[in-house]
Amino acid sequence: MAPRLRRGVLITLEGGEGAGKTTVAEALAGLLRDEGYKVLRTREPAGTDLGRLIKEALERLAAPGEAASTGGGPAYGGGVTPAAELLLFEAARAQHVEEVIRPALERGEVVLCDRFSDSTLAYQGYGRGLSLDHIRACNHIATGGLAPHLTLLLDVLPEVGLARAERRPSGDLGQVEAGDAIGRESLQFHRRVREGFLTLAQREPGRFQVLDAGPPAEAVTAAAWERVKGFLEHIL
Repeated sequence: MAPRLRRGVLITLEGGEGAGKTTVAEALAGLLRDEGYKVLRTREPAGTDLGRLIKEALERLAAPGEAASTGGGPAYGGGVTPAAELLLFEAARAQHVEEVIRPALERGEVVLCDRFSDSTLAYQGYGRGLSLDHIRACNHIATGGLAPHLTLLLDVLPEVGLARAERRPSGDLGQVEAGDAIGRESLQFHRRVREGFLTLAQREPGRFQVLDAGPPAEAVTAAAWERVKGFLEHIL
């Protein structure tokens, strides 16, 4: 008999470039379905047609071979500022929540989302230096107050993650593609992002589960599955 959830569940996967979020999300989706759960796997920002257009527009504006700004100036070679970048990602999120995530939650499904509001705090806040309070306000508007029930933070050293990202093929679901502007940021930027994620996790230990993403994918997936199983058994 399929498990009956009292309500839909939003599980987000967060982490820096090359942390393996997509691989783990795909494996978790299969494991959950094997257990009888209805699962929706999605991603940000490209989880809707609008989100894909926004992602494509940002990538077209990225100057080839040029890292994005880490200060208050343009984040992309085409002149997209950090504030504009933030609002574009929030627009993608607002559409994503209303078109994809909320309907799935209302159907009682387990939603596995590759990146969500914590990524915006980590990248645009800790990474780019925008006000965390302003970002939280934008997140609240975009999500209508929807927050993840469980967040798996796949933690890996930026040096390791970036090396992985360079080796993997482009075009896979949720992965950083060749030419991705944020993926080309400086190592210092990615270190700030990682510290941001860890700070967020320390502040909400009840929601975050921090997993070492350094080991092989099979070990990381096994650890993630134990966290997810325990969480779902607790709420059933």
